Amino acid sequence: MNAKDEPPRTPPGEGAGADDEWDYSLQIPHDLRGAGIARCTLRAVLNAYGLAPMIEVAQLVAAELVANALEHSSGPVSLRLHWRERNLRLGVWDTSPAKPEFLTVTDEAEHGRGMWLVTGLAAAWGCHLLGEEPFGLAGKLVWADIAAGSAAA
Repeated sequence: MNAKDEPPRTPPGEGAGADDEWDYSLQIPHDLRGAGIARCTLRAVLNAYGLAPMIEVAQLVAAELVANALEHSSGPVSLRLHWRERNLRLGVWDTSPAKPEFLTVTDEAEHGRGMWLVTGLAAAWGCHLLGEEPFGLAGKLVWADIAAGSAAA
């Protein structure tokens, strides 16, 4: 990495866009590359708003939620980013009505730690089940809040 590629050295939540309120949405087809595309998009948005110190935590949480949505649903997925009052809310919508589960895993298990990771990194998270609505929107919305100042250790 050269000096040109280094993120700005700004405290988390103190960048140029830290006091602005904004929203972004990314529509993701049912494609296993979606989690990677979500990470890249999230990095670009947070860099643009001067929130680079939050990128690592936000990417981990968003990638986990998107990967879960792609694994446990058969339709498209949507990632929504909402910044307000020094808090980033990540929302992931998918077509499955099943709530995220916390699995009991062994040390050797390759899967099952995702929601534990989200719980450890997010300030809060939740799930809203969506019934059949007039426009055919069903499934669920899983959200996680990443507070300004959150950074992976």
